Amino acid sequence: MADSISGRSIGVTVLGATGSIGVNTLDVIARHPDEYHVVALTANQDIERLFEQCLQHRPAYAVMIESGKASELRDRLQQAGVTTEVLTGVDALQQVAALPETDYVMAAIVGAAGLLPALAAARAGKRILLANKEALVMSGQLFMNEVQANGAELLPIDSEHNAVFQCMPNGFDKGLEDVGVDHIVLTASGGPFLETPLAQLEGVTPEQACAHPNWVMGRKISVDSATMMNKGLEIIEACWLFATEADRVKVILHPQSVIHSMVAYTDGSVLAQLGNPDMRTPIAHALAWPRRVSSGVQPLDLTEVARLDFRAPDFERFPCLRLAYEVLAAGGTASAILNAANEVAVQSFLDHEIAFTGIPRVIEYTLQQLAIEAVDSLEVVLAADQAARTAARNYVESEKITA
Repeated sequence: MADSISGRSIGVTVLGATGSIGVNTLDVIARHPDEYHVVALTANQDIERLFEQCLQHRPAYAVMIESGKASELRDRLQQAGVTTEVLTGVDALQQVAALPETDYVMAAIVGAAGLLPALAAARAGKRILLANKEALVMSGQLFMNEVQANGAELLPIDSEHNAVFQCMPNGFDKGLEDVGVDHIVLTASGGPFLETPLAQLEGVTPEQACAHPNWVMGRKISVDSATMMNKGLEIIEACWLFATEADRVKVILHPQSVIHSMVAYTDGSVLAQLGNPDMRTPIAHALAWPRRVSSGVQPLDLTEVARLDFRAPDFERFPCLRLAYEVLAAGGTASAILNAANEVAVQSFLDHEIAFTGIPRVIEYTLQQLAIEAVDSLEVVLAADQAARTAARNYVESEKITA
């Protein structure tokens, strides 16, 4: 079935096509060839996967950040008889996000690098399938202002936020109290170290941290899940997505990852969205919304699940969760500083420069070093991001933390 409004196939640009979200997005699109077509694909490093994706989906454009790899991709595609135009550089990301032939933009670039292309999509009035939580964490109201001013649509892809969106009543953006919502409950698996004795966390390896018990994700997001910074960023994002305050966003540990999140109403009702832990479900939901299409996800069998467990989070085990709530209370550029410091800390851990338990220490140190400013322009956000990266990197290199 083609787009019910225009009677044509919907053009999709996938930012971060070679990552787990991008791969799953293309899987869903391939299941509905009459409804969607790929306009542009972008990648940072993975030329092999992007080449194969271009062969299969024949996008009009492909973007690789590094010029040398872009040239190699261009040559290989020409030899294969594929007419995809290959672009290079960070500006090209914004270009393909705003193309006239692009209707929907899957914003799946990990980290702060995804902010500017997501903003470009907002300014161009696209439907933005937001998998990059850092865009809202960093720029908050600035991003939401661009969405509203340009008639863009913002649909969350994170399984938790997508679940909340599915459980929300119409009109929630006017205020949760007015639609009878008491609070939001974000579920968290607890990652691979939920039962690990605290004394052993200092010695865990990147390979252990990336071995998530339920989800298949990239390395950075997997580490964020292990520290629960992923959930901390989601709390901040939820406040912007659902126009609410931090005290209305609660976190509960749910190791099975079957309930993806819940919405509690003032009448005592709690609505939950359940499903197998597969990102194709929220991707298909956002692609087709307000309709439903098949995603390829195995149906949930509750008799096989058998039990659903819940517990409160522990700030001693997960100090990054505490830091996220503190940042929300501080406001301004604090969330941009938190995000930048976390990106530096996670990469330092993956590079074996610091211990796993050093990640929250790098973040807390960075937050203590930098003044919090009001966010009144994108330049302020980007300056805070850069200052935080410098401070965090200096702290790592000072050898105050030893792996």
